[in-house]
Amino acid sequence: MDVTLWIAAALLATVALLGGISKTFVPLPKLAAAPGGEWTGHAGAGLVRTLGILELLAAVGLVLPAVLGIAPVMVAVTAICWILLMLGAIVTHLRYGDPRFIVLNLVYLGLAAYVAWGRLGPQPFPS
Repeated sequence: MDVTLWIAAALLATVALLGGISKTFVPLPKLAAAPGGEWTGHAGAGLVRTLGILELLAAVGLVLPAVLGIAPVMVAVTAICWILLMLGAIVTHLRYGDPRFIVLNLVYLGLAAYVAWGRLGPQPFPS
């Protein structure tokens, strides 16, 4: 189970890193033209950049605390925060009539729930 939790966290961290980089550094018109990014054309630049920074922090928080052995409970906390972020993404895609990415957001949400459950319950990191 420990291995699958690491894989799930690494997968989520990769998704968060890629999403964070694009939302933080890619120009908004280019993001709005990309599939699934249409909503960024209606959102303020500050909101998009803030979400990008949050995703970059999530990428770090899903892996680094456990690797360094410093406050490894933050992996589960970050996974819970990722669940909230995915709920917001689902609402946003529904609101802008873009249901294509809802299934993907649900998969990410499920992975984050698995990581949070696993690290807070049956397979916590040693203290």
